[in-house]
Amino acid sequence: MMEVTLAKKMIKRIKRVREQAECRFCRDKVVIDYKDVECLQKLLTQRGKIFSRKRSGNCAACQRKVQRAVKRARYMALLPYVS
Repeated sequence: MMEVTLAKKMIKRIKRVREQAECRFCRDKVVIDYKDVECLQKLLTQRGKIFSRKRSGNCAACQRKVQRAVKRARYMALLPYVS
């Protein structure tokens, strides 16, 4: 019984470590810009919704920047609101 609980604790630690890894924008020191439509399209679904942090792998700060950039690109008609 104790072995099972130890195994679960180890799995939780491993998951926690993976979640703390840097996102691709922080790792490569890429500036998120609303004019970079190709990069922003990779973070959108087919319907034009923004992927969640968990799905895209972004940190919280970069996810907010991406959200702001997508909204600006939509306003400037570089990205569609809905497709």
